[in-house]
Amino acid sequence: MNLKPLLLMLGLACIPATLAAQKTYSLSSPDGNLRTTVTVGDEIRLRLDAGDTPLLAPSPVAMTLEGGEVLGQNARVVRTKKSSVDQTIASPLYKKNRVVERYNQLTLSFRGDFGLIVRLYDDGLAYRFTTDRKGTLRVEDECVAFTFPSDCRAVVPYVARGKEFDFESQFFNSFENTYTTAPITELNPGRLIFLPALVELDGGYKLVITEADLEGYPGLYLRGNGETPELRGVFAPYPKREEQGGHNRLQMLVREREGYIASTVGSRAFPWRTVIVAREDRELLDNDMVYRLAPESRIGDTSWIRPGKVAWDWWNDWNLYGVDFEAGINNDTYKYYIDFASRNGIEYVILDEGWAVNKKADLMQVVPEIDLRELVSYARERNVGIILWAGYHAFDRDMERVVSYFAEMGVKGFKVDFMDRDDQKIVDFLHRAAHVCAEHRMLLDFHGIFKPTGLNRTWPNVINYEGVFGLEQMKWSPETVDQVTYDVTMPFIRMVAGTMDYTQGAMRNATRRNYRPVNTEPMSQGTRCRQLAEYIVFESPLNMLCDSPSNYLKEPECFGFIASVPTVWDRTEALDGKLGERIAIARQSGDTWYVGALTNWDAREVVLDLSFLEGDGWKVESFSDGRNAHRAACDYVKRTEMLPADKKLTVKMAPGGGFAARIYR
Repeated sequence: MNLKPLLLMLGLACIPATLAAQKTYSLSSPDGNLRTTVTVGDEIRLRLDAGDTPLLAPSPVAMTLEGGEVLGQNARVVRTKKSSVDQTIASPLYKKNRVVERYNQLTLSFRGDFGLIVRLYDDGLAYRFTTDRKGTLRVEDECVAFTFPSDCRAVVPYVARGKEFDFESQFFNSFENTYTTAPITELNPGRLIFLPALVELDGGYKLVITEADLEGYPGLYLRGNGETPELRGVFAPYPKREEQGGHNRLQMLVREREGYIASTVGSRAFPWRTVIVAREDRELLDNDMVYRLAPESRIGDTSWIRPGKVAWDWWNDWNLYGVDFEAGINNDTYKYYIDFASRNGIEYVILDEGWAVNKKADLMQVVPEIDLRELVSYARERNVGIILWAGYHAFDRDMERVVSYFAEMGVKGFKVDFMDRDDQKIVDFLHRAAHVCAEHRMLLDFHGIFKPTGLNRTWPNVINYEGVFGLEQMKWSPETVDQVTYDVTMPFIRMVAGTMDYTQGAMRNATRRNYRPVNTEPMSQGTRCRQLAEYIVFESPLNMLCDSPSNYLKEPECFGFIASVPTVWDRTEALDGKLGERIAIARQSGDTWYVGALTNWDAREVVLDLSFLEGDGWKVESFSDGRNAHRAACDYVKRTEMLPADKKLTVKMAPGGGFAARIYR
């Protein structure tokens, strides 16, 4: 018997049955522009459209539990619920003091005690799984897929470490790299992409993919398949066996993993997967999606959390000059930093790597050149707080003792470094560290870590994050690394996720042809005004002064401006922006506004509309690239003038340039 006709008939017969079994649920954004369609049948798929423009083609979502149960396969809806929220939430220690939260939500409950929550904001989609099971739940994998309607352009950061197609070696990384731009089908399937990532659709819409409310679960990577316009999720499995090692033996290296990605409680909501939608590039410069999706603060009284600036030692290699002592990791050097901070209203001084005995991973062992109690007391008398750098394993191995001991001493917080992973154990560590430090009123600045996912809202003492290709890279990066273009690309992608410890403030500035890496006397790419503007453009509640006090004292005008710029804001206005080309942002603190603008390596003139400023009589104190900034990057002009009556501000920037201004009455 010829089986082909029979098989064909059976196949055709299955199609109507499958289609008949499918159910479709739809949801629109509050303004009606975005619409998502959830199709439930043999699998669950999400589609996203903006008006008549498809943004996401139907994309599968599922979660596989230990034992092979697949949430989302042949799912049966038992209950649906729609709801809406329109409120304003307080947002201290942020780029604005209030955040508008307005969305429509669809909740699908399925047979088998699991659910799917889908939200549509005017600026994007978010969805998450929920489960209502008893005991412990182990997740073997989650299907996270973003299928696009065409082979559009992606702008992504690849993991810079590890071997191609060897994802285990890539799971150990610092989440720092410049961006690669390519059609989705041309992305390297052998390299993981860390988040956030951007996709530009043919119609001009830009989508930023990231996640929020990451707790008790590993972080999300993406990868292309080299064939179709789709990005799929990848997760680091749960560590089974770890070994001390890595940088100065301060890290834990995973030597063996479990067969699952998460071991968690059975009744919970899982992380949000989110697609942020922008019609204009500049909308991405002032997006609150991740903050809105994070849980509310778990700290009752946050009045003790003090944002501010930090006099920093490591980037400038402790290079003081014109002093009568030998600069280095010693009390005389740090007293000089403290005096400098105190005289100039700088809130903190950090003791970066070197104050604790090397390769011991023991924060109780302080090098003999440092008297920590004396330094903390000296700083307290001068209204300066001390922050200590700590390697991950040294901090984690005895966290309660370490935090309570240094809190009693008067230390204000820790910069914890070299986690270099985002598996569940590291995610759990971040929450545990935030909790323990909050109990002792200590700040946290996480370095060597993945992007923010809203932890700064849930634990506001987590005041900053790295996960950015910051200015430290200029200490060693070759001339081929283009930091200037990165600076006008990253705010549309990485900064969408939240704050970042970029560590700007260089007083040695270089044109494109003059830059070179000098580890002990580093320089920046681009102009002096660019460094000033970055204190306004980049979000950083705990903001480093990367250069030496000696260099700042030689530049009183520029340093005075840097010292005056706030680090948290009442309001933010994105004035202008085009990915990879230019950025202009205005931020308000009290009665004063600050404006920062950056360009790529193209000289540029832009006209900024400040008509949102109420009333007349505004003065503009500005720092502009000098006439010869294209030759000598340190060249700048400072001027004070009245804002024109039409409130249009014309800004000229040199190649790699910037503009910074304080606007007041």
